[in-house]
Amino acid sequence: MTDSERSSRRREVTLAGHLGDRTTAEAALGDTDEAIRELALGAMERLGALDDHQVSRMINDPSIRVRRRLAEILAAHSDVDPTSLLHDPDPTVIEVAAWAMGEREQVDDSTLDRLIALATEHTDPLVRESAAAALGAIGDSRGLPAILAACDDKPAVRRRAVLALAPFEGPEVEAAIDRALNDRDWQVRQSAEDLRRFDGLIVE
Repeated sequence: MTDSERSSRRREVTLAGHLGDRTTAEAALGDTDEAIRELALGAMERLGALDDHQVSRMINDPSIRVRRRLAEILAAHSDVDPTSLLHDPDPTVIEVAAWAMGEREQVDDSTLDRLIALATEHTDPLVRESAAAALGAIGDSRGLPAILAACDDKPAVRRRAVLALAPFEGPEVEAAIDRALNDRDWQVRQSAEDLRRFDGLIVE
């Protein structure tokens, strides 16, 4: 396939999602071009035609960009097992998959355990940040220790972790917010102030 043909094909698949052309979009899920497969996923999702079986079948696609798109799609496919993507060798895939779990709000115990491990143990700070935020969105008390640990992580992680404390109560939560109010990073301090304001503890 020439570059011109590939470009034309990509445009065709993209338009399929806007024009209701399920046949073109679905056929492109098996294309040899990773960009076309990625576009096909988006087109099928836009059409409301992407089912859980198709998502599960593609979840181990060799392309990082396809798996990253699949990770994003997991948010709307709550019956699809996220285990593979949450253990992906590429951290950008894991980051998006963790975000998607927060969008689900309810997850099973194995997924919760994986998010806790990611928030506390993963070497990539973006993954830790995303996992901490997801734990906050889920709001399960078993995730609180991981969020508290993330409040002492790198600045970007701390910012998200402080906001992830919103669903929780208790002296350890209050202590973490108090520390954040005096954090050396102004965005962490702002997150803590926003949280206090949200709770009605700061009067304007």
